[in-house]
Amino acid sequence: MSATFNVEQSYQSLPSALFANCKPTPVAGPQWLAFNQDLANELVLPEQYHASDAGLKLFSGNDLPDWCQPIAQAYAGHQFANYVPQLGDGRALLLAEVISRSGQRFDLQLKGAGPTPFSRGGDGRSPIGPVIREYLVSEAMHALGVPTTRALAAVSSGEIVYRDEPQPGAILTRVAKSHIRIGTFQYVASVGDPALLKEFADYVISRHYPHCAGESQPYLALLQAVIASQATTVAHWMSLGFIHGVMNTDNMSISGETIDYGPCAFMEAYDDKTVFSAIDRRGRYAYINQPPVALWNLTRLAESLLPLLHSSQTEAIAMASAALESFSQSYQQVYLQKMTAKLGIAHSEPDDTQLINGLLQLMQQDHVDFTLFFRQFSQNDPQIAAELFTDNNHWQRWFASWQARINKQTMSDQQRTTAMQGVNPEFIPRNHLIQQAIEQVSRHGELTLFNQLKQAWLKPFATDQAYAAFRQPATAKERVQRTFCGT
Repeated sequence: MSATFNVEQSYQSLPSALFANCKPTPVAGPQWLAFNQDLANELVLPEQYHASDAGLKLFSGNDLPDWCQPIAQAYAGHQFANYVPQLGDGRALLLAEVISRSGQRFDLQLKGAGPTPFSRGGDGRSPIGPVIREYLVSEAMHALGVPTTRALAAVSSGEIVYRDEPQPGAILTRVAKSHIRIGTFQYVASVGDPALLKEFADYVISRHYPHCAGESQPYLALLQAVIASQATTVAHWMSLGFIHGVMNTDNMSISGETIDYGPCAFMEAYDDKTVFSAIDRRGRYAYINQPPVALWNLTRLAESLLPLLHSSQTEAIAMASAALESFSQSYQQVYLQKMTAKLGIAHSEPDDTQLINGLLQLMQQDHVDFTLFFRQFSQNDPQIAAELFTDNNHWQRWFASWQARINKQTMSDQQRTTAMQGVNPEFIPRNHLIQQAIEQVSRHGELTLFNQLKQAWLKPFATDQAYAAFRQPATAKERVQRTFCGT
């Protein structure tokens, strides 16, 4: 029996203080930019909306079917450590929750659909650049195996959006396990109603971590589950050189999915202090700071959950603190596993940390391209990787240490090479390529490069000579130093 399209609206069962009913603002001349056929099939989206006129009306917000009941969600958040008590969806609308072919619940959200009650004077729109960036990067992250939101559709609006300069507008249809954030819990906690906090936490447990419901301390188990999810996701970021760029608490999802691809970028020349975001002037969200910032954000979640952990605040704080202490261990364990796998080490050992750190110091010294090194090191030809370093003596000493380490393993060279090529991507969303695609689409309506990048990044671990140019780092002239948010 074929699967059927299954739509629900469970978030609207929560108290109305957590959202606002709001319709999208129609746009003048929507046109297709992209449609994700594979994701649409997984969601069992009716074929009438597949890259069609009906789909264009739906994904532009111009004509919503009856199964859409759009709302803007309320949340708070710490933005660069400054608490804002009410943020909310200022340019996004949750249309519906779709039950996928596999039985998983997903939000369907329009991003850039016009003003909402939470827009704070903004236009609720998105320039075309951030839509192109999020479509490309979120789908590439999915292909890389990173927990992430997905992109179902992108359409241009036929209207101009005014930021620093006039730009074409666009709307992204984003798919996520949910759009519940740490900032959502902060907002609920700020109301000061323990019954509301409990109802919301029970909803999150039921939706994302149902195993917690059977625990003796379900809300402590919820906190522990979110900590573990975030630790895993951030460790995966670090192993790929990914820099989120704006890790505010309203941009950190409870599900552990990577969300909000604003000023994000993949690092090229290795430098652990790398920052791309134009608004991150002090490097709060630099590459090396992502794990401690994630812990800082999770501490804000723990604070929000304190009334549910214990009637005694002292006891509640002690329980939360003990849970938060697990983050570093969880993070280090996943990070060590992923980094040793990149080096062809099947079973990590604590001493491998020294081997990894020694390599990263060499890479930082010579500003070696992060992705290029690991991919070339996967070719079973050490000389190729050696040519990336200027200090051959230091490289040879490190290489000897690595050789001694892998000699302890039983796998063959071919087995190791195959394993390494399965975790070290050939292709990542390089910033200059994204920027070139954005400029071609926004200035000329030219989708060729955008479509080529979409295709190349679907199989990031494959060697495909058709896309050979996409594996190279930016030249000095092409290099993009700063990325921007679309708000």
